[in-house]
Amino acid sequence: MAQEAEGKRVSVVVPCYKSEAYLPKCLDSLVAQTMDDYEVICVNDGSPDGCERIMHEYADRYPDLVRCVSRENGGLWNARWSGIDVARGEYVGFLDSDDWVDPTFVRDLYEAARRNDADIAVCGFKRTDLATGRVISDEMGQPRQDILLEDDPGMLLGVNSAAWNKLYRASILRNMRRLSKPPSTLEDVMFNLLAYLESQGRVTFTGTSPVHYMVHADSMINTMTLSQLDEVRACLLEIRGDYLGDEADRDMMRMLDATAFLHVGVAMSTRLAATPGVNIGKVVEETTDYLDRNFPTWRHSPYLSHAYARDTGSSGIRRLAIAHDFWLAHLMAPFLSAYNLVTAHLGIDIKW
Repeated sequence: MAQEAEGKRVSVVVPCYKSEAYLPKCLDSLVAQTMDDYEVICVNDGSPDGCERIMHEYADRYPDLVRCVSRENGGLWNARWSGIDVARGEYVGFLDSDDWVDPTFVRDLYEAARRNDADIAVCGFKRTDLATGRVISDEMGQPRQDILLEDDPGMLLGVNSAAWNKLYRASILRNMRRLSKPPSTLEDVMFNLLAYLESQGRVTFTGTSPVHYMVHADSMINTMTLSQLDEVRACLLEIRGDYLGDEADRDMMRMLDATAFLHVGVAMSTRLAATPGVNIGKVVEETTDYLDRNFPTWRHSPYLSHAYARDTGSSGIRRLAIAHDFWLAHLMAPFLSAYNLVTAHLGIDIKW
């Protein structure tokens, strides 16, 4: 294979857009990795600042390690694919250009993937306040049982939806479908759903937290728009068609339906409830109709039950089961309004 001939075990794709203030620290952390035979692919997504200059400076200093790709601005989804298309690694990972990683980031993920013959490896991350350097939380870093998608895909609901703390077998990415019109938000959710469909194999965990995910000052108020909700709804319908076309089994379909509730029902509704001028009661009503028509198992999904949350020991699935109870009791709209008042007052942001 070409990857083996060129000796690349891992490719790390770094999309760059308006991040010149953070990019040097990101790249410094990537060129200092403790594993050999990897590459860093910087993708300039038409950034109007100095990102392209910084990328090429690192490529000149590390010609055997850093590669550069430039494209017209097309959003995160397309920038990542521009990197995937030229990647030479056996596995491909991602890092946002305003984050940075410990020296063991690549090694932790690659060794876990190879040791367990996994299609996808997941590491933990420290949510860190950019201004103070204070670690807000350490997530996904504890040892976890591997997930076999053919046995229990519901456990994916307890895995964070980001792409930047995961390593994917390159053959999975090259064979997976690409969205006809990717959304402007929740790109990672869609990416992972399509990767899981193509894989249906093993997801493993490093039990370490080498990623430093930087929380910016304005991250606490992360509002969304109704047009973004429409984009995500359309993408989920396209993905459901892919699942049906691939004749995904019953459990994978249940996982997809539960994921639709998690992101359209809970995560996006939470953000919309904090958006001025949005009638959250109407959003909840329309979302209920959308889920009933297109993701029919969401109401009675075993993956959204308290028994399943207890059996898996997942705090994320436990929170989701509570939200499911509120929704079915027609209490989600007032719950979201109260939730946003409390989080705004306390200055915290609980991730669903």
